[in-house]
Amino acid sequence: MIQMWDALFADLDGQVAVHLEADEAWLAWEAMHKQLDRTYEEAFRVLEPGCFAVVNMGDATRTIAGDFQLFPNHARVIQGMLKAGFSPLPDILWRKPTNSPNKFMGSGMLPAGAYVTYEHEYILVFRKGSKRVFSTDAEKRNRRESAFFWEERNRWFSDVWQDVAGAGQDLPAGEARSRSAAFPIRIPWRIVQMFSVYGDTVLDPFLGTGTTMAAAAASGRNSVGFELAESLLDNVEALLRFGADRASVWAKKRVSDHLEFIDARMALGKPIRYQNANMDLPVMTRQEQSMIFYECATMVQSSRYEWVIRHRPIPEGQLLPRSSNTQHAS
Repeated sequence: MIQMWDALFADLDGQVAVHLEADEAWLAWEAMHKQLDRTYEEAFRVLEPGCFAVVNMGDATRTIAGDFQLFPNHARVIQGMLKAGFSPLPDILWRKPTNSPNKFMGSGMLPAGAYVTYEHEYILVFRKGSKRVFSTDAEKRNRRESAFFWEERNRWFSDVWQDVAGAGQDLPAGEARSRSAAFPIRIPWRIVQMFSVYGDTVLDPFLGTGTTMAAAAASGRNSVGFELAESLLDNVEALLRFGADRASVWAKKRVSDHLEFIDARMALGKPIRYQNANMDLPVMTRQEQSMIFYECATMVQSSRYEWVIRHRPIPEGQLLPRSSNTQHAS
């Protein structure tokens, strides 16, 4: 129910335009979501058992026929995902930072005429079937190498995210920017770390300018994306290269942040009992002992619609020189 999508949904279902012209807001809203339901059904078909489907969706506010209303998109998405066969899991509220001094919509300080400002979106998490099984030795080893730091787990798996700014993407001016609904790359990047392992294939059925594929490239994962508007395709390569370049940059930042955390913990006299052998880092748990980070080695465009990105482990010495406080785990 955001006006920039009216034409797209009307092309998919002419009844959307009919309902909007007749000010039949809720019929238009339902017709739009029925088109999205088709995508959820197809995603359920192609996903492997045990894999996750994550939908970033904000509710919409809109005035139709002089009536201002909230359209609870996230609730309707849950309904569509359940119908497709997915199991719902605890969701995340992404609280978008804002510098706006106006915390309301409506008639200023007068009662009964103002509305709460919407500054959050939903990150809805679903799974196909039961928990994913890692059965072979190679699968178990890859899972351990794909681990995240203890303190990252504590921050990422919170139900409210307030540390991801809603910064715009570096898109060219013009149609691509006006038609893009791109979220910060840190949103899909974090989700990829949380719910997949190295070498997995990330599916994005709403490719847009390629933000999620770029997040996969920054994470040592493969990706496939689908997009109806081919005019957006010219932006994908630049964003993919950005993501591929971020792989080593963000890995080094993760290590740097981790060492700051370890320094602070050791300064309080708290013990660090484990050591990561691949990166020679003190870590909090046994599950972090085998984790490893990758960087982009090469990126080649093999066709208009395909890029081949190869990753390699980042050598220990290139991640970050350790401070004197973290030379040895206590």
